[in-house]
Amino acid sequence: MEHARLGNTGLKVSRLCLGTMTFGFKFRNIGAVGQDDANIMVKKAYGAGINFFDTADMYSFGQSEEILGNALKTLNVPREKFVIATKVRSPLSEEAMNGTGDLNNAGLSRKHIIEACDNSLKRLKTDYIDLYQVHGWDASCEMEETLEALNDLVRQGKVLYLGVSNWTARHIMKALYLAKGEKFSGFVSLQAYYSLVARDLEHELLPLCNEEGLGVLPWSPLSGGFLTGKYTRQNPKPAGARRSEFNFPPVDERGYDAIDVLIEIAKKKNISIPQLSLAWLLSQKGVTSVIIGANKMSQLEDNLESVKVNLTEDEISKLSGVTMPKKLYPQWMVEWQNYRKSLNPDEF
Repeated sequence: MEHARLGNTGLKVSRLCLGTMTFGFKFRNIGAVGQDDANIMVKKAYGAGINFFDTADMYSFGQSEEILGNALKTLNVPREKFVIATKVRSPLSEEAMNGTGDLNNAGLSRKHIIEACDNSLKRLKTDYIDLYQVHGWDASCEMEETLEALNDLVRQGKVLYLGVSNWTARHIMKALYLAKGEKFSGFVSLQAYYSLVARDLEHELLPLCNEEGLGVLPWSPLSGGFLTGKYTRQNPKPAGARRSEFNFPPVDERGYDAIDVLIEIAKKKNISIPQLSLAWLLSQKGVTSVIIGANKMSQLEDNLESVKVNLTEDEISKLSGVTMPKKLYPQWMVEWQNYRKSLNPDEF
């Protein structure tokens, strides 16, 4: 297992991160892993070289954090051997999810962030969180309030690094410069939806992260199971598959074209489609660690093999070409102008 720096920090994380959205039983049809199985999965991942574990307080309304915390304890290794990431923002009860009950039990207000962090620490059974990530945009809260609360957690030693997830490029850039101006701790990573059949990230967010030195942590790298090999043109809705009940997240309209190419290359290399899909993602510039998840051991074992897959430039190019995003304005204009400039340096 290779490791990489998280953005511009000195923190080293494994190229694969074990995501624990499947831990617990209260998260749509995704939560399916109890404590005993989680213990085995965490031990397997750690033994394979994974030192990076990701969760969120909303996953099964705290169950995921609690199960992960217990599982890490069973490793019987020093706390500093692993990196724990969790998130804050989303509702923490069915009532809050439906807009009733405690209205402050969600969002990015100072009150919710401070209280949520303390509760996450208790569930995770740790004194500090390595990477604390805001889990989405909160239109009802001023950004300054959020950044100041997060900075206080870092100053108190409850949090070591800060990350962001599911924000727009303009909001991330504003946050980076507000933090710099106020001498706050800033975001060091972006956790975002990214896969071979979901490449919106490449328009603005990925270039931003590469320019500003943020680590990129793709979530749902197999697009909610679409890239597992179960879904084909001939069988678009396999019985019992996750997307059959919860068709999320969305995939590119050329998704089945990508499946065709994946099948071709995977057969030639004698590897699985998920391994190939993850290997392609690991080859993308700026990607620090890919968040994998599983609801059974066979899936985890298969995903772990992806780090051993070596892709040729031709194979990467063939995979990339099938779902290449269309250039949006002003991207195509910037590239056109700078291409002309490279041909004639004296041109204005």
